[in-house]
Amino acid sequence: MPETDTVIARLEDQLAWYDRKSGINQRMYKRIKIVEIVAAALIPFAAAFPYIHIAFVTGGLGVIITILEGVLQLNQYQQNWTSYRATAEALQREKFTYLAKAADYATAADPRALLAARVESILSQESAKWTVTQQQTSATRTAATNG
Repeated sequence: MPETDTVIARLEDQLAWYDRKSGINQRMYKRIKIVEIVAAALIPFAAAFPYIHIAFVTGGLGVIITILEGVLQLNQYQQNWTSYRATAEALQREKFTYLAKAADYATAADPRALLAARVESILSQESAKWTVTQQQTSATRTAATNG
């Protein structure tokens, strides 16, 4: 493969992007969930103390949980994480199959063209899924606002 191969360059670029974005979304999701879990665990603990200010603490923890859950729903970290990871894995499989000259690449008249078509198909499917998710999220937000 020449170093200036645009098909491989596109594949590598997209693979790196989906891998990076998957990791970012995974970390954000897990961080927010950990904070939610800790806040939820502190509510009964704090409620056990008979001080009047504890009501503010437990109420504040409940507010934090609600805000964080809203952020998770708004930004779709878990869905993005899993979707981006699946796309990165699909791109990785195409890359390895192409490099091994296996499956359809072994018999293709133009393996590079087949790789380009398959990479673009994977990216197109991911884009379509992302668009549907964004529309559903927007509809949910609108319904919640108007509800």
